[in-house]
Amino acid sequence: MSDIAQPLKEMTPEKEFFIGIDSDGCAFDTMEIKHKECFCPNFVEHFSMQAVSKYAREVWEFVNLYSKTRGCNRFHAVMRVLHLLGERPQVKARGVVPPAMEGVAAWIERETKLGNPTLIAEVERNPHPDLQHALKFSLAVNETIGRVVHGVPPFPLVRETLEKITEKADAIVVSQTPYEALKREWEEHSIDSFVRLIAGQEMGTKTEHIAFAAGGKYPREKMLMIGDAPGDLNAASGNDALFFPINPGAEEESWKKLYEEGLGRFFAGTYAGPYEQELLIEFNTYLPEDPPWRIQ
Repeated sequence: MSDIAQPLKEMTPEKEFFIGIDSDGCAFDTMEIKHKECFCPNFVEHFSMQAVSKYAREVWEFVNLYSKTRGCNRFHAVMRVLHLLGERPQVKARGVVPPAMEGVAAWIERETKLGNPTLIAEVERNPHPDLQHALKFSLAVNETIGRVVHGVPPFPLVRETLEKITEKADAIVVSQTPYEALKREWEEHSIDSFVRLIAGQEMGTKTEHIAFAAGGKYPREKMLMIGDAPGDLNAASGNDALFFPINPGAEEESWKKLYEEGLGRFFAGTYAGPYEQELLIEFNTYLPEDPPWRIQ
């Protein structure tokens, strides 16, 4: 089986700097529509949560939009949502027991390229009912996204920032969205030409994307990740790279700051240190760790 991440590993520097850019919720305002109109309805349907749909929606949105797990891989999200739902007294009172999905949990433990291609291959080798269940859900999500999500442009100043980026940096998309959706969205708005590669969930984790594309190829102070979720920060930290946060709910202000100030500092070598730390302290205030129903 060929290594789908090989194009990342074969990337060689053409510019002095490297920048990874997340897509959903960072470059594009697509997180809300994807999770509220595509993921959550399919979760309720495929995991038989109709009797507790109110709580399923609340938990799904907390895990994927409004907490520190925002932007995580969909299979990690499913497992966390099922776990949190199982804790809730209201769900127990209605006699609903979320499935344990032990087969999916085991697959997640041994696989980093958590996407439909690897799941399809796994189901062919090991037709576990949990894996088949997860695959059916994931395929339905992709179909819904393809049908529902279109005409959503990048945030203001994304295009202008990308134009600045390409003058001095090799840029790639670093995302846990499937490649097909990323390619469609970046091409739809004619910004795909600003990046050398689009890396989706099929190529591995975000940490792996940066490691494959940039590890050992650029100095630490010349590597930057732009993202809107703690997972993006972890991917940067895991590669000793710098991080610029696009704050959830304040995306326009964040892109303005990056365009007018942050990018210039990065290229000038004055980004690391107090400036980055100030941004990270603010970023950390945006998303909670614990769900509100636990601390009421």
